[in-house]
Amino acid sequence: MIGHVKFYVGLHQPADAKHVDLACISIKRLWRRKKPVNCGDVLVDSGAFTELFLHGKYRHGVEEYAAELHRLHTSGVVKIAAAVAQDYMCEPFILSKTGLTIADHQRLTIERYDALVAELKRLFGGPIPFHVMPVLQGFAPQDYANHVRMYGDRLKAGMWVGVGSVCKREGDPRAIIAVLQAISAVRPDLLLHGFGVKKTSLLHPGVRELLATADSMAWSYAARKQGRDGNDPQEAVRFAATVNAATNLSRQPWQMEMFA
Repeated sequence: MIGHVKFYVGLHQPADAKHVDLACISIKRLWRRKKPVNCGDVLVDSGAFTELFLHGKYRHGVEEYAAELHRLHTSGVVKIAAAVAQDYMCEPFILSKTGLTIADHQRLTIERYDALVAELKRLFGGPIPFHVMPVLQGFAPQDYANHVRMYGDRLKAGMWVGVGSVCKREGDPRAIIAVLQAISAVRPDLLLHGFGVKKTSLLHPGVRELLATADSMAWSYAARKQGRDGNDPQEAVRFAATVNAATNLSRQPWQMEMFA
């Protein structure tokens, strides 16, 4: 049987998190926020795609990011399940923005992870009370396997780890499966998180059996494309219900056609 993927629904507005149990919200939407985010658990995204796509670099350093995460946690604004490190995507159009190579982006991703962990430990004066999610980057499947090796013993047994630069490949879920299999071949113990996974792949049995968790804002794009409100939280709730229902439906593959 295909395993259950714990799904964090992506949200534009932090206030809408009250409608879901698990949410993925960009730090950009949480920056300087004072009102509590009413949600069971929040995965805080680093806003990497927007920063690199629009600016070709991070405008906020690791210290600023860490300080904001520390404030959000200690003030009770957000119940943080995990904070994603500031990674560097490796799609060709992102490399053209930075002028760097895949190897450069992989190295910088690890450096930013190390720096974030160190800074949060300093701010909290000891253990960090939430998970700091390292991100595996690359483009070809072998790139990801290499990045796992570059991390070395930073990746502890059974660690929850993000897999970046896969959301643009979803015309064919087999491309995502190839990446996830390459990672699992090196470290089968890792719990893999898929960023920005679209509906086609979220409901694909081969993808689901390799992911522990995922997030997506595909509901918003689909609503806009079909002439509905892309900011309606009920669209997000219905999408999350569809994804979560796939665990039971996976026992009956023919019923997957219901979600086509």
